[in-house]
Amino acid sequence: MGEPIRVLIVDDHPVYRDGLRGLVERAPDLELVGEAENGVAAVTLAAERHPAIVLMDLRMSEMSGIEATRRIVGADPTVGVLVLTMSEDDDSLFAAMRAGARGYIPKDADAEELLGAIRAAALGETIFGASVGRRLMPFFAAGGGGRSAAAFPELTERELEILELIAAGCSNAEIGRRLGIAPKTVRNHVANVLNKLGVADRSQAIVRAREAGLGGGDPCG
Repeated sequence: MGEPIRVLIVDDHPVYRDGLRGLVERAPDLELVGEAENGVAAVTLAAERHPAIVLMDLRMSEMSGIEATRRIVGADPTVGVLVLTMSEDDDSLFAAMRAGARGYIPKDADAEELLGAIRAAALGETIFGASVGRRLMPFFAAGGGGRSAAAFPELTERELEILELIAAGCSNAEIGRRLGIAPKTVRNHVANVLNKLGVADRSQAIVRAREAGLGGGDPCG
């Protein structure tokens, strides 16, 4: 047997964390290297303990699991983050994927499924729980925007929507009407998009978006 798989547990519920600890400690090929109860502590521990796998809760105080994942993977792309959550909504799923998570497992997964996911992720595989995988299949079969998400992994789901409309020539007022959000909120989203893309203005953003295949329609025409 080779070196054990180093695992960091991140969850704000002590009882669930206890269960994960027991699972990891009973597995002869896993080694628990730390526990964190929020995203801030997770980022710090990941830098200090160098886990191979992080079991990441999604919704926590101080810093979300999505942001913690983004920072951990950004600092060390070899770390495999497995998101564990009771929430299986599509926004959370794709946000986790864009943040760099290597897998997305429901918290009600059984021990065998979770251990299998840890071992597979440690080998570099991308892992989804059975229920998540069933929801992903029709999305990718239909094309589901995967190309735009892959082209701009730094953008949130809402920011991708904003960029799509910018690329289609929509003004801020038109974007607000289509998405049902306030003008100030639109301005903030647009500013975030430009900042994350590293462009100076909407024209440059449109060029980047069109190169990635966005804005092909004319929703504001």
